[in-house]
Amino acid sequence: MRQAGFPRRPPPRGAKATSEGCLEPKGPIEQVYQEIAILKKLDHPNVVKLVEVLDDPSEDHLYMALLCCLSRPVMEVPAIKPLTEDQARFYFQDLIKGIEYLHYQKIIHRDIKPSNLLVGEDGHIKIADFGVSDEFKGTDALLTNTVGTPAFMAPETLSETRRIFSGKALDVWAMGITLFCFVFGQCPFMDERILSLHSKIKTQPLEFPDQPDITEDFKDLIMRMLDKNPESRISVPEIKLHPWVTKNGVEPLPTEDENCTLIEVTEEEVENSIKHIPSLATVILVKTMIRKRSFGNPFEGSRREERSLCAAGNLLT
Repeated sequence: MRQAGFPRRPPPRGAKATSEGCLEPKGPIEQVYQEIAILKKLDHPNVVKLVEVLDDPSEDHLYMALLCCLSRPVMEVPAIKPLTEDQARFYFQDLIKGIEYLHYQKIIHRDIKPSNLLVGEDGHIKIADFGVSDEFKGTDALLTNTVGTPAFMAPETLSETRRIFSGKALDVWAMGITLFCFVFGQCPFMDERILSLHSKIKTQPLEFPDQPDITEDFKDLIMRMLDKNPESRISVPEIKLHPWVTKNGVEPLPTEDENCTLIEVTEEEVENSIKHIPSLATVILVKTMIRKRSFGNPFEGSRREERSLCAAGNLLT
């Protein structure tokens, strides 16, 4: 916006009608508002809830207020003590349901990894961090740019010749890397040098560590998810029915109709998708004053304490 000469981002007005009565395509700012309106309406037990988006006129940033998950990522990689297959299945079933819901809403996450899977108070996974996600139309996203975490990138995104790739297939690949991490505590393709890592992802055959022992069903699922050819890679509907995921039918996942409800946003919701505030610091100050039911500076006491501590420190020295 600065480069274009605008002092502030304009409010969204939606698509405008041309003289022929057709709708002009939305501009980049209006598309952002549209995507935020959709993200705010996402409502699924396995997806972190976006509560509000704030626009501070003194900043060139949008602040996303997310529902607080008072817990931790499902695991850190590398992990000294990885998950058992049963533990991995429990969390992976949550991941499948969350990704199916996002794809149903025509959203590609693009950065699935253990650190973006937060364990909520109920013990279930919530997918977080939509910083590089994409919204698409039709049946799948046809992507041309490469984003995400290097060790979780699909081989087709690193190809010198391939220019367009399936968004859904990218998420499936990252889900496969994540499931591998769950059980083995490390990524299947690793290298300190980024170019060498890219080369391994594109050409190195998938190998399984000697420990722990894994079932054949688990091995089959991982190999099908980490198929280097996106055309033959397993899809999310197929993953849902895989015998390892369902524990040979004992733990079937809900159908798409049971798991997903389509979200639609109105023009008013798009226009109100971002809350314009006078100053983020002012909002925090006022909120704190209201909570403490006082018109005095709520931080004055802590400042006096800091000054007292500093003075005491000076006396001691």
